[in-house]
Formats: sequence, C-alpha cells, structure tokens
Amino acid sequence: MTPLTPQQISHYRQMLVNMKQGIEQAQLDSEHNGLAFSLKDETGELSPIDNHPGDMGTEMFERSKDMALHEQQDLKLERIDTALKAIEEGKYGICQACGQPIPTDRLDALPDAAFCVEHAPRQHLEDNQRPVEESFLAPAFGRSNRDDDDGYNGFDGEDAWQIVEHWGNSNSPAMSDNREVDSYNEMYSEADENDGFVEPIESFLATDITGRVVSVVRNRQYHEYLSHGEGDGELEADPAQSNAADSSTWL
Repeated sequence: MTPLTPQQISHYRQMLVNMKQGIEQAQLDSEHNGLAFSLKDETGELSPIDNHPGDMGTEMFERSKDMALHEQQDLKLERIDTALKAIEEGKYGICQACGQPIPTDRLDALPDAAFCVEHAPRQHLEDNQRPVEESFLAPAFGRSNRDDDDGYNGFDGEDAWQIVEHWGNSNSPAMSDNREVDSYNEMYSEADENDGFVEPIESFLATDITGRVVSVVRNRQYHEYLSHGEGDGELEADPAQSNAADSSTWL
C-alpha cells in the first residue's frame, strides 16, 4: 500500500493532471512541434532537389529537433499515465525496484517518479559503448599529437594546426585571459614557444660573420630574460642614461 496520506495522493494526482494537460495543450499549440505538416509544406518547395541544398539541410535539422522534442513529450505523457494508474491501484509513491517509499521531496520535484534515487535508471553509455571517433579525437589533435613521444621531433598534427592558425582565427587580444597580450600573434596555440631558437639568450645575442664581434639586441626576449631573473643586468645602462642608450650593445 502507498505510504502517502489521502491528502498527499490528491495533491500529487492534481499535479500530474495539470502536467498532462499542459503538455497536451503545448502539442496542440505547436501543431505537434510542427510534425502536423509535411516537410514539403514547410519549405514551400515542390521537390527537395533544387538549388538550395543549404536551406534543405536547415529544414532537415529543424525537423529532427522537432521529432526529438515530440518523443520526449510522448515519453513524459507515458510516465504520467503510469503514475496515475499507480494511484488508482494504490501503488503510487513506492519504488518499483526496491519496494521502499519514494521520499516526498523527490515526488514534489518529479511527481511521475517511479523509482527512488538509488534505483532510478541511469542514461549513460558504458566505456565499451563510446563512439569510436573519440579514440581519434582525444587527446588534443588526436593520435597525430606526438609531443609526448620521447625522441620524436618531427612534424605532427599540432604543428599542422599551428601553420593553419597563422592564417587567422576568430580570437583577439581582448578575449585573452592574459592581460599582457597585446598582439594577435600571441593568441596562437603555444605562442610563447621559442621560434627559431632553443634558449632565450639566443634570441638577442648576435655575432658578425667572423664570430668574434658579439652584439646584444635589447628586444622583447631580452627584457623578459632579465625580468625572469635569468640575467644579471650588467649590460643595462645607468637608469639616468637609459633614454640615451642605443638599441644594442657591442662587446
């Protein structure tokens, strides 16, 4: 027998009836989510074979969405009818799996609930049922990402994306979480990766053709090198004379 009082049963019955009437009215107002008309009537086309395949693709997507919404509503109506039948049979509010009373807090949220939380059917896929495409998409760049392979320095999927990305994307410095970004070039994937040199010091040290004359170029990498505490700053000019300092120092 149901553990609920007659007043509670009457309350939940009214909730279920109101839910059912609301769904049925919504279906009538939306003409069953648009499924009352054929796809030809909606598009106004005599044939789907025309010069507008993009429009037909949009209509097919919308029709698939309407069908999914309609199926969800039908499933909800079926659950409501099952709950109303359980009320008539005196079985409402009892879990169909364990036979224990369903808490009223759960019934307040889901009046059509037929199971307690512990035994409610879970709608999820098992690991062995995952789409096969996921084995190619994860991790980033799929199996073509070879950064973690020891001893591999060749061209991989990430490198291919970085080349394509340099032609432009929708990102902008304003969208970056890093407030120091002030250039589109810094928005690329691994934009801070050394390009053309291995050690940071190689990016601002230069020599002439003989290799005997060494110059220090005070570029961005140079100042970052000092700010990170990697340099001793001995090549920097006196702050009072910094305005008169050249862009490079010859050693």
